[in-house]
Amino acid sequence: MTLPKNKIHQGDCVKLLAQVEEGSVDLVFADPPFNIGYEYDVYDDARETDDYLGWCRQWIAGVHRALKPDGTFWLAIGDEYAAELKIEAQKVGFHCRSWVIWYYTFGVNCVNGFSRSHTHVFHFVKDKKKFTFNRFNPQIRVKSARQLVYADARANPNGRLPDRTWITRPQDAPMSFSPNHDTWYFARVAGTFKEREGFHGCQMPEQLLARIIRSTSNPQDLVLDPFGGSGTTLCVAKKLARQWMGFELSEEYAQYIGERLDRTHVDDPIDGPEDPVQSAPSTAKGKRKKKPFNAETESAVIAAYENTGQGFPADQILCDKEINSQFVDACLGKGIGGNAAVWNRYLLQLRKSGKLPRSTRRLPSVTSGEMDAFGFAAEVAWRLLAIDYRKTLDEIFCSPEFAAEFDRLARLYGPTDSEVASVDLRRAAASIRKRANAARTQAEEDFAKWKKGGRMSRLELADGAMQKLEVAGVFVLRSENVGFYVGLGENIRSKVEQLLSNPNWQKLEPDSVSWVVNDGSFKDKFALKAAIASHERPLLNCRLLVCDSELSP
Repeated sequence: MTLPKNKIHQGDCVKLLAQVEEGSVDLVFADPPFNIGYEYDVYDDARETDDYLGWCRQWIAGVHRALKPDGTFWLAIGDEYAAELKIEAQKVGFHCRSWVIWYYTFGVNCVNGFSRSHTHVFHFVKDKKKFTFNRFNPQIRVKSARQLVYADARANPNGRLPDRTWITRPQDAPMSFSPNHDTWYFARVAGTFKEREGFHGCQMPEQLLARIIRSTSNPQDLVLDPFGGSGTTLCVAKKLARQWMGFELSEEYAQYIGERLDRTHVDDPIDGPEDPVQSAPSTAKGKRKKKPFNAETESAVIAAYENTGQGFPADQILCDKEINSQFVDACLGKGIGGNAAVWNRYLLQLRKSGKLPRSTRRLPSVTSGEMDAFGFAAEVAWRLLAIDYRKTLDEIFCSPEFAAEFDRLARLYGPTDSEVASVDLRRAAASIRKRANAARTQAEEDFAKWKKGGRMSRLELADGAMQKLEVAGVFVLRSENVGFYVGLGENIRSKVEQLLSNPNWQKLEPDSVSWVVNDGSFKDKFALKAAIASHERPLLNCRLLVCDSELSP
């Protein structure tokens, strides 16, 4: 028996871990009881040391079994057993990548000792060479000194990776304490905080979990929390478009977690301040460097565009990796520094201001056949990356690293029988963006008229009656009555079978499909898709398609 995903399961974590399909989980975050005598409703937190360590040995082994070969395990633990559990994890076969200190305000007051104001957070992997670490995700990066001190516009706008530098006394050095280090500052969720759920006293802050989930998993990966607690791990995973699974010993806590998850939706904002330390190094005594965007720089970038752009508009330069690389090299060859993200963004600024020469070649159009063949993959990649990176399509394509992640996701969810060029995938996403506004407007105008006569049919995929879908129209793939993707096709059966042939679509566990044929109410089937997407609010569709005011049938 294997446990279903996207559910909170009530029961003992050791027994439940044994029911998880072996090698099926991408990321585990565990915040177990610290064995310090905390008063839980059903768990005894004052066990003998040998008993506690023996129990930990069991569930850690269960975590190792459940994780994929390239999976990641994060463990939060207090001072009392940090060293022991690190050793136990290594005995099972885990390798420690980082030993992070989470420093927090509102620490636990100690009568005969110093106040407890930190927790140890271990980052383990199963394979020392093969694991997930999303170092280009801008949401886990921090601002560099170039940005904070010198206000240098040539600095990487996405910042840099945090250091592994210890801050021994952050209380005495508030101006030097920042999230740039592996001593992480996040306020503990105190009783007066807005994000406090109230039913659990040991609630983790969402920003802390968001950093962990973003850095060591990918959209639609499976995140497991064997100690559900207040449900923060599961809610953050859901917000970030991961699949999730949680265990909780307490029936009462499990019920509360389920209610919290019901209130949580994909792409909801992460609670808590993104930068908990609202300070930056003073620039009063530092040397402020001159911004590079002057007349000389402008001329250099325009010349690079003319010499390498082959007469195409700026959008094609961003979509075509080879042309873009030549453009960036030409910019750097002028001796003006910077990087690809800086000069690609500046190129778009010049286009917007009308300073670029008129293009002599048109951007190749994406045919309806191409959109039918792989446009869905571009849309899914754009949507998942926008959730995870919080970036627009232009910002994604301006950064070669972000664009490469877009390509990877598109190929992950794209056709399995052919290799689509990255330039075509990017052009498809740009085409969807161009058509989205007009389609959304028409959807708002025509939906009321259509709903009077329009009807959606539904087919359980297990029925095997796929011949009913041999029509042109719009369809909704569903899992347990929730629509997660709205698509269109000249032959819905062919399109659905194409999607279901991909294991990554199967991982979403579709069990039924709804479909509708345009009865003439909509001039364009893309507008009908926008109307259905506005009603369904699916996970995998571009949000530019969705109307501001929710449509109801």
